[in-house]
This record gives sequence, structure tokens and C-alpha cells, in this order.
Amino acid sequence: MTTPSASHSQPETTPRLNPLNLQHDSQPLDQPPSPKFLLPSPLPTRRTRTYSETARATAGPTFHGICKSFCRSKGHGFIRPAEGTEDIFVHISDIEGEYVPTEGDDVTYKLCSIPPKHKKVQAVEVNIIHLAPDTLHETWTGRATPH
Repeated sequence: MTTPSASHSQPETTPRLNPLNLQHDSQPLDQPPSPKFLLPSPLPTRRTRTYSETARATAGPTFHGICKSFCRSKGHGFIRPAEGTEDIFVHISDIEGEYVPTEGDDVTYKLCSIPPKHKKVQAVEVNIIHLAPDTLHETWTGRATPH
């Protein structure tokens, strides 16, 4: 009885994984990767912000600005500071109150730095203090009211 040599070995029966697309070598990657393989966002939402970041932001000064844009479906927008500096990012989780912000709304906010380098900031504890006139405002429950 002879044993098979290395050159006459049987073909592999288990599929091999390609580390780049996590699919079998014989199957191309036709679909986008599943969400479990996507990287998390570096932006700290209210849910992921640490206690110390929240305490620093709450203790900081309150700023005034105007909502430049906000997309409810994307979950973020930008605020134009009253001081005229660079626009500030705002996440949907940091908006207080009943209404979805729209362009032209006067807002107050506090600042929180964005990791990992903490060179940029985002608005937190955002409150609408004056709704833009002649604009349809939507509540978080979906009810629209003109103002």
C-alpha cells in the first residue's frame, strides 16, 4: 500500500477565504459587505460619548448660531456660528426639543471635541430658540406645522 505524495495530494474540499473580500475565492464580491464589517463612525453621539466628554461640554459656554442645513434622513447637519467662524457639525442625537431644525432657525449649542485628534468640534445640546419665519417645521413625530 502506498501513501500519496505531496505532489499527488487530493484537492481541498473546504473553501478558502480571501482576506480582502471575505468571500470564497471562486465567487466574486457582487454585493456590498455586510454592516458587521463596516468601521464605526468616529463621531461621538450622545449614546457613545464618555461621561467626562459630556461633563466638559455641559460646563462649557453656550454659543449662538443659525442652522445652515440639516438632513433628517442622514441624521446630521451644520450650524453657522454667529461669530462667523467655520461651520459646526451637529448629529441628530444632540438636538433637544420638539422640532427638527431647518435652514434659518436660530439655535444655541455647546461644543464637544471630536476624537481621535480632538482638533475639530461638534455641536451638542442644540436648542432651537427661534424658528425661521415662513418655514414649514416638522416635529420628530412627523407632524408638520407652519411658522
